[in-house]
Amino acid sequence: MIRTVLLVDDDAAVREALAQTLELADYSVIAAGSFVAAKDHIRDDFPGVIVSDIRMPGRDGFHLLSYAREVDSELPVVLLTGEGDIPMAVQAMGQGAFDFLEKPCAAADLLAVLSRAFAARSQVLDHRAAKRELEKGDPAARLLFGLSPQADALRNRVRSVAPTQAEVLVTGPPGSGISKVAEVIHLMSPRAQGPFVKRPASGLGADALQDICKDAAAGSLFLDEVSAMPEATQYAALEMIENGPGVRIIAGTTADLAEMAAEGRFNADLFYRLDVMRVRVPSLAERPEDIPVIFRHYVAQAAEQAGIATPDVSSEHLASLMARDWPGNARSLMSAAMRFVLGMPEDVAAAADLGLNEQMARVERSLLIAALGRHNGRASDAAKSLKLPRKTFYDKLARYGIRPEDYRR
Repeated sequence: MIRTVLLVDDDAAVREALAQTLELADYSVIAAGSFVAAKDHIRDDFPGVIVSDIRMPGRDGFHLLSYAREVDSELPVVLLTGEGDIPMAVQAMGQGAFDFLEKPCAAADLLAVLSRAFAARSQVLDHRAAKRELEKGDPAARLLFGLSPQADALRNRVRSVAPTQAEVLVTGPPGSGISKVAEVIHLMSPRAQGPFVKRPASGLGADALQDICKDAAAGSLFLDEVSAMPEATQYAALEMIENGPGVRIIAGTTADLAEMAAEGRFNADLFYRLDVMRVRVPSLAERPEDIPVIFRHYVAQAAEQAGIATPDVSSEHLASLMARDWPGNARSLMSAAMRFVLGMPEDVAAAADLGLNEQMARVERSLLIAALGRHNGRASDAAKSLKLPRKTFYDKLARYGIRPEDYRR
């Protein structure tokens, strides 16, 4: 998280006291005694916040504010006012200052304002980074996290599917991030400049579908949990696809749509039209080695939303997270990150209380499942990747009640 403050004040004693307060709060401080001394540090994408006194000899805080906004109109500038300068501070707010504080200001008040300013700055810089990634044509690298082979495979699959105009079926377990993958496909497609419209398929009427398609014209329509779409709307969706070109449909489901179509519980013709390009999102159980990466990302995100510093995550805590099954996948991991940031009791404490043997067993089970997921349920290949004799591997599968066929795609 960005932690740099450019502190500008001509009073050396005040400047030193403020710098000490900020450094004790783990901020990195660049101290300057004048506009001229501060000017060279102000640049586009400056990774932090400016705190400046208003009254200074020569060019004052108003000059600094004006210059900073010319360089980067979204760079937060917090102004410090002396007694009787409140009208000036209000004027500065009208000219784009982030906030102001009356001198001498309490440390708690200064840190509270900085917390909000840094949260705003982080959002701006993240948005700019996302835009740069989009311009480079690879949002998958920024938005789909993980270092595992499964994460690499998912990103590569998205990259291959996105440029086409064909319908896409995104599948995966509940909470795995199906809608996020759908959005990345849209961002990497030729339709990226058009809208990304997301609607739940459950209860969606045929007439409503027609209206939604107009809203998503030249863009992409994501139908979430398409397995729950009413029968009449399924026929309307099929007709719309067959009459194309028009909106591109990206359908998401946690159900086995092929099985539903075979049993007559879903329109088979629509299934085949949606299943032109398929993307499967792996569960966390299939890639436990990605849990630390994803959790740290969610912690940083939650801290930014809460307007507080990003807390450190210990290796012991990450090990406890990897020992869990996470049936809710990324969604439940995100909730755990928010609880962690807010200092709320963690469910992972229960895992830590299980003792070393039980925790190791849970990690071992996760690694077995991950290996099967990587190798499409082929037990012999999974055993080889883990450097285990086949008999030992099968014994472990039996001990944990794991069936290789459940991981075949």
